[in-house]
Amino acid sequence: MEVKRGRGSDIKWKSLCPNGSEWFSGTCSLFDLKFEKFSDKEIAEKLSLILYEACRLNSDFLSQWYGFKVTTQLEFDRNWGLGSSSSLVYCIAQWADVEPYELYDRTFGGSGYDIACAKSDSPLLYTRKEEEIKINYVDFDPEFKNQLYFVYLGQKKNSAEALTYFEKFKSKVSNGIIDEVSLFSRSIANAQSLEEFCNLLNESENLIEKELKLSRIQKEKFNDFEGTVKSLGAWGGDFVLAASALPDQYVTKYFNDLGLNTVIPYSELANSKKQVQFA
Repeated sequence: MEVKRGRGSDIKWKSLCPNGSEWFSGTCSLFDLKFEKFSDKEIAEKLSLILYEACRLNSDFLSQWYGFKVTTQLEFDRNWGLGSSSSLVYCIAQWADVEPYELYDRTFGGSGYDIACAKSDSPLLYTRKEEEIKINYVDFDPEFKNQLYFVYLGQKKNSAEALTYFEKFKSKVSNGIIDEVSLFSRSIANAQSLEEFCNLLNESENLIEKELKLSRIQKEKFNDFEGTVKSLGAWGGDFVLAASALPDQYVTKYFNDLGLNTVIPYSELANSKKQVQFA
């Protein structure tokens, strides 16, 4: 996100795709933080909410009525669900000098894990109990990393709907289950072989399937895949992680034959960085 001083008393906002094409534009009045002109009403309303809540958290933010030109540019397809919303909130929080977790709570909700990822340059384990947040950075660089792939399922999962679904089961999730899932996460991060990694993924998926009463994505769509397929993010949406001991040609062809043409090696996707530039 790039922020520059502009003329007038409004914010001229422009959002760009990775190739530089524009996918949203609008003009937001500093008087009421409403977009007077916009290319997409829903996006404009969400942006207004984020800016409004940022001002509530820091009364000095945008208080001088200086105009701004804001440009955001994605590093990936915005339909992929790779944290574009949380990255935006994190960047605006930096601009407004406010706590990003609190801003995220007020605008999107959820655990805040996405915010931790937006500000991190390395893999991490995230724990939130009540208002306490604990982040442990890990060195995940296994020898089998070239046998891991991210596969886009062709549809963006609505995170808000997934959170609403989870709320139905939240009261039934015991501390024992949470501790068990946490143990799986730590063990997966420290797996020494692809076989161990896949076995842990399968056990973790089976446990979550049982608790959330949802079928595993591998059972539903990839039952004959020679390896393990794990849901990422909201259960069953956006991307899956595929792990296989077979050559990458097999993995790519398997998913391509199912009409899934976005198959990205782990090492290629794990190098994204987000930043804010002020000028």
